[in-house]
Amino acid sequence: MKINKLFAVGLSVMMIGATVFAQSKKENETSVESEYMSNMEDVVVTEMANSDQRDNKLVALQYLDSAAESGNVSPDMVAALNQLAGEGISTQSRTKGRMSNNYPDIRAKACEILGKVGTEEAAHILADVVRYDNEPWVISSAVKSLGEIGFNDNDKVTDTIAFISNRVETLTPTSSLANEIIDAYEKLLPNTQNKRPVIDSLSRIAQDYRLVRPVRTKALELLRSLSGTDSKKDNKN
Repeated sequence: MKINKLFAVGLSVMMIGATVFAQSKKENETSVESEYMSNMEDVVVTEMANSDQRDNKLVALQYLDSAAESGNVSPDMVAALNQLAGEGISTQSRTKGRMSNNYPDIRAKACEILGKVGTEEAAHILADVVRYDNEPWVISSAVKSLGEIGFNDNDKVTDTIAFISNRVETLTPTSSLANEIIDAYEKLLPNTQNKRPVIDSLSRIAQDYRLVRPVRTKALELLRSLSGTDSKKDNKN
Protein backbone atom coordinates (compact mmCIF):
# COMPACT_ATOMS: atom_id res chain seq x y z
CA MET A 1 0.00 0.00 0.00
CA LYS A 2 2.76 2.31 1.00
CA ILE A 3 4.57 1.40 -2.21
CA ASN A 4 1.49 2.27 -4.26
CA LYS A 5 1.15 5.61 -2.50
CA LEU A 6 4.82 6.41 -3.03
CA PHE A 7 4.50 5.39 -6.68
CA ALA A 8 1.44 7.62 -7.08
CA VAL A 9 3.20 10.56 -5.47
CA GLY A 10 6.28 10.01 -7.61
CA LEU A 11 4.19 9.73 -10.76
CA SER A 12 2.37 12.97 -9.88
CA VAL A 13 5.65 14.79 -9.34
CA MET A 14 6.95 13.52 -12.67
CA MET A 15 3.78 14.59 -14.46
CA ILE A 16 3.89 18.05 -12.90
CA GLY A 17 7.55 18.34 -13.82
CA ALA A 18 6.85 17.29 -17.39
CA THR A 19 4.00 19.80 -17.65
CA VAL A 20 6.16 22.63 -16.29
CA PHE A 21 8.97 21.69 -18.69
CA ALA A 22 6.55 21.60 -21.64
CA GLN A 23 5.08 24.97 -20.68
CA SER A 24 8.55 26.44 -20.22
CA LYS A 25 9.67 25.08 -23.57
CA LYS A 26 6.55 26.45 -25.24
CA GLU A 27 7.05 29.88 -23.63
CA ASN A 28 10.69 29.92 -24.73
CA GLU A 29 9.70 28.97 -28.27
CA THR A 30 7.00 31.66 -28.27
CA SER A 31 9.49 34.20 -26.90
CA VAL A 32 12.07 33.33 -29.54
CA GLU A 33 9.44 33.46 -32.28
CA SER A 34 8.14 36.81 -31.01
CA GLU A 35 11.66 38.22 -30.85
CA TYR A 36 12.36 36.95 -34.37
CA MET A 37 9.19 38.60 -35.69
CA SER A 38 10.05 41.85 -33.92
CA ASN A 39 13.52 41.84 -35.46
CA MET A 40 12.04 41.15 -38.88
CA GLU A 41 9.58 44.03 -38.44
CA ASP A 42 12.46 46.34 -37.53
CA VAL A 43 14.39 45.24 -40.63
CA VAL A 44 11.40 45.76 -42.93
CA VAL A 45 10.54 49.19 -41.50
CA THR A 46 14.17 50.30 -41.69
CA GLU A 47 14.44 49.16 -45.30
CA MET A 48 11.23 50.98 -46.26
CA ALA A 49 12.34 54.17 -44.47
CA ASN A 50 15.69 54.09 -46.30
CA SER A 51 14.10 53.28 -49.66
CA ASP A 52 14.42 55.73 -52.54
CA GLN A 53 10.71 55.27 -53.24
CA ARG A 54 8.38 57.79 -51.60
CA ASP A 55 5.54 55.25 -51.41
CA ASN A 56 7.70 52.91 -49.34
CA LYS A 57 8.39 55.71 -46.89
CA LEU A 58 4.65 56.34 -46.56
CA VAL A 59 4.05 52.67 -45.80
CA ALA A 60 6.81 52.82 -43.16
CA LEU A 61 5.10 55.83 -41.59
CA GLN A 62 1.78 53.99 -41.43
CA TYR A 63 3.39 51.06 -39.64
CA LEU A 64 5.35 53.36 -37.29
CA ASP A 65 2.19 55.29 -36.46
CA SER A 66 0.41 52.06 -35.47
CA ALA A 67 3.40 50.98 -33.37
CA ALA A 68 3.46 54.35 -31.58
CA GLU A 69 -0.27 54.19 -30.91
CA SER A 70 0.16 50.77 -29.28
CA GLY A 71 3.26 51.85 -27.35
CA ASN A 72 5.36 49.19 -29.05
CA VAL A 73 8.20 51.21 -30.60
CA SER A 74 11.67 49.67 -30.73
CA PRO A 75 15.00 51.56 -30.89
CA ASP A 76 15.26 50.65 -34.58
CA MET A 77 11.86 52.21 -35.19
CA VAL A 78 12.94 55.42 -33.47
CA ALA A 79 16.01 55.43 -35.72
CA ALA A 80 13.70 55.04 -38.74
CA LEU A 81 11.62 58.01 -37.53
CA ASN A 82 14.82 60.02 -37.15
CA GLN A 83 15.67 59.17 -40.74
CA LEU A 84 12.22 60.15 -42.01
CA ALA A 85 12.07 63.35 -39.95
CA GLY A 86 15.26 64.52 -41.70
CA GLU A 87 14.29 63.34 -45.18
CA GLY A 88 15.64 65.95 -47.58
CA ILE A 89 17.38 67.94 -44.82
CA SER A 90 19.88 65.82 -42.86
CA THR A 91 19.83 63.13 -45.55
CA GLN A 92 19.74 64.24 -49.17
CA SER A 93 19.59 62.29 -52.40
CA ARG A 94 20.28 63.92 -55.74
CA THR A 95 19.46 62.97 -59.31
CA LYS A 96 21.35 64.89 -62.01
CA GLY A 97 22.30 67.50 -59.45
CA ARG A 98 18.74 68.06 -58.22
CA MET A 99 17.46 66.94 -54.83
CA SER A 100 15.09 64.02 -55.24
CA ASN A 101 13.96 63.35 -51.67
CA ASN A 102 12.67 66.66 -50.36
CA TYR A 103 9.42 65.43 -48.78
CA PRO A 104 8.07 67.95 -46.23
CA ASP A 105 4.88 65.91 -45.75
CA ILE A 106 6.90 62.86 -44.72
CA ARG A 107 9.02 64.91 -42.33
CA ALA A 108 5.91 66.47 -40.77
CA LYS A 109 4.23 63.08 -40.29
CA ALA A 110 7.39 61.62 -38.74
CA CYS A 111 7.41 64.54 -36.28
CA GLU A 112 3.78 63.86 -35.40
CA ILE A 113 4.57 60.20 -34.67
CA LEU A 114 7.62 61.14 -32.57
CA GLY A 115 5.23 63.15 -30.39
CA LYS A 116 3.30 59.93 -29.77
CA VAL A 117 6.51 58.07 -28.96
CA GLY A 118 6.98 60.67 -26.22
CA THR A 119 10.51 59.80 -25.07
CA GLU A 120 13.46 62.04 -24.29
CA GLU A 121 15.21 60.73 -27.41
CA ALA A 122 12.17 61.68 -29.50
CA ALA A 123 12.32 65.19 -28.04
CA HIS A 124 15.99 65.52 -29.01
CA ILE A 125 15.18 64.48 -32.59
CA LEU A 126 12.33 66.99 -32.76
CA ALA A 127 14.52 69.77 -31.39
CA ASP A 128 16.98 69.12 -34.23
CA VAL A 129 14.12 69.35 -36.73
CA VAL A 130 13.14 72.73 -35.27
CA ARG A 131 16.73 73.96 -35.57
CA TYR A 132 17.54 72.79 -39.07
CA ASP A 133 14.35 72.39 -41.12
CA ASN A 134 13.39 75.16 -43.54
CA GLU A 135 9.69 74.40 -43.94
CA PRO A 136 7.29 76.16 -41.51
CA TRP A 137 4.78 73.32 -41.91
CA VAL A 138 7.35 70.77 -40.68
CA ILE A 139 8.58 73.04 -37.89
CA SER A 140 4.97 73.48 -36.73
CA SER A 141 4.56 69.70 -36.46
CA ALA A 142 7.82 69.37 -34.52
CA VAL A 143 6.96 72.23 -32.15
CA LYS A 144 3.52 70.76 -31.47
CA SER A 145 5.04 67.36 -30.65
CA LEU A 146 7.62 68.94 -28.36
CA GLY A 147 4.81 70.56 -26.41
CA GLU A 148 3.00 67.23 -26.12
CA ILE A 149 6.12 65.44 -24.86
CA GLY A 150 6.84 68.16 -22.30
CA PHE A 151 10.57 67.40 -21.95
CA ASN A 152 12.58 70.59 -21.30
CA ASP A 153 15.83 69.69 -19.55
CA ASN A 154 17.81 72.86 -18.76
CA ASP A 155 15.31 74.85 -20.87
CA LYS A 156 16.88 73.49 -24.05
CA VAL A 157 13.54 72.97 -25.78
CA THR A 158 12.01 76.36 -24.95
CA ASP A 159 15.29 78.08 -25.87
CA THR A 160 15.30 76.25 -29.22
CA ILE A 161 11.69 77.19 -29.93
CA ALA A 162 12.36 80.83 -28.98
CA PHE A 163 15.35 80.91 -31.31
CA ILE A 164 13.39 79.52 -34.25
CA SER A 165 10.46 81.81 -33.47
CA ASN A 166 12.75 84.83 -33.84
CA ARG A 167 14.31 83.45 -37.03
CA VAL A 168 11.00 82.67 -38.71
CA GLU A 169 9.52 86.00 -37.61
CA THR A 170 12.42 87.79 -39.28
CA LEU A 171 12.13 85.82 -42.53
CA THR A 172 8.60 84.58 -43.20
CA PRO A 173 6.23 84.79 -40.21
CA THR A 174 3.25 82.41 -40.35
CA SER A 175 0.23 82.54 -38.07
CA SER A 176 -0.09 78.74 -37.94
CA LEU A 177 3.50 78.29 -36.72
CA ALA A 178 3.16 81.14 -34.22
CA ASN A 179 0.00 79.49 -32.88
CA GLU A 180 1.80 76.16 -32.36
CA ILE A 181 4.68 77.97 -30.65
CA ILE A 182 2.30 79.61 -28.17
CA ASP A 183 0.61 76.28 -27.42
CA ALA A 184 3.99 74.60 -26.88
CA TYR A 185 5.13 77.37 -24.55
CA GLU A 186 1.98 76.99 -22.48
CA LYS A 187 2.60 73.25 -22.04
CA LEU A 188 6.34 73.60 -21.40
CA LEU A 189 6.28 76.55 -19.00
CA PRO A 190 5.78 74.39 -15.86
CA ASN A 191 9.13 72.74 -16.70
CA THR A 192 10.89 76.00 -17.61
CA GLN A 193 13.33 77.66 -15.23
CA ASN A 194 14.40 80.76 -17.17
CA LYS A 195 11.25 82.19 -18.75
CA ARG A 196 12.91 85.28 -20.24
CA PRO A 197 13.43 83.83 -23.77
CA VAL A 198 9.79 82.69 -23.77
CA ILE A 199 8.56 86.12 -22.64
CA ASP A 200 10.64 87.87 -25.30
CA SER A 201 9.33 85.50 -27.97
CA LEU A 202 5.70 85.97 -26.90
CA SER A 203 6.17 89.74 -26.86
CA ARG A 204 7.40 89.71 -30.46
CA ILE A 205 4.47 87.52 -31.55
CA ALA A 206 1.96 89.76 -29.75
CA GLN A 207 3.32 92.84 -31.53
CA ASP A 208 3.74 91.35 -35.00
CA TYR A 209 0.85 92.78 -37.00
CA ARG A 210 1.65 90.51 -39.93
CA LEU A 211 0.06 87.72 -37.86
CA VAL A 212 -3.70 87.33 -37.51
CA ARG A 213 -5.35 89.01 -34.53
CA PRO A 214 -6.41 85.79 -32.68
CA VAL A 215 -2.79 84.61 -32.59
CA ARG A 216 -1.52 87.96 -31.31
CA THR A 217 -4.26 88.02 -28.68
CA LYS A 218 -3.40 84.48 -27.60
CA ALA A 219 0.26 85.45 -27.13
CA LEU A 220 -0.76 88.51 -25.11
CA GLU A 221 -3.03 86.46 -22.84
CA LEU A 222 -0.23 83.99 -22.10
CA LEU A 223 2.08 86.92 -21.33
CA ARG A 224 -0.47 88.31 -18.90
CA SER A 225 -0.86 84.97 -17.19
CA LEU A 226 2.92 84.81 -16.81
CA SER A 227 2.96 88.29 -15.29
CA GLY A 228 0.22 87.24 -12.87
CA THR A 229 2.19 84.15 -11.84
CA ASP A 230 5.34 86.21 -11.27
CA SER A 231 3.38 88.75 -9.20
CA LYS A 232 2.02 85.99 -6.95
CA LYS A 233 5.53 84.63 -6.43
CA ASP A 234 6.80 88.10 -5.52
CA ASN A 235 3.97 88.56 -2.98
CA LYS A 236 4.77 85.23 -1.36
CA ASN A 237 8.42 86.22 -1.05
